[in-house]
Amino acid sequence: MTAELNWESGEGLLGIDDPAAWDAAYERGERHLGTAVIGLAFNCPLEEASPRIVRAMRLPDAAQRGFAYTAAGTAARLNGELTPELYAALRAAGPGRRSIAGYAIADTMTFVPFRRLPFWLKGRTIAAYVADRWDIRRLAE
Repeated sequence: MTAELNWESGEGLLGIDDPAAWDAAYERGERHLGTAVIGLAFNCPLEEASPRIVRAMRLPDAAQRGFAYTAAGTAARLNGELTPELYAALRAAGPGRRSIAGYAIADTMTFVPFRRLPFWLKGRTIAAYVADRWDIRRLAE
């Protein structure tokens, strides 16, 4: 699939299945690396995609960084877990509502079983549950 990749337009990058091709594009400073890392999340084992997702989270282009966080959420959905490096990157980005990692953290809390979550994310999950219950009770009154 890698032969059909167009780094200039981004066409075909969601089908990337070769981490070495992503690494080479990163070294060349290609555009659309965040888009391509979503493809790696879809098409590669988590252990191969994870270091590239983390690297893409540090890209200078904000939109491409956002796609890297989308890739982390995608990895959580597909694998039901994340690597320690991805959990650390999500934690560093911050769980706040305005955080670039917000949706990826929400996907992780939704698709990774509670018992597999790191301690800090278990706390966020419990807090979110309590807040939801409080809102339901308040709205019912």
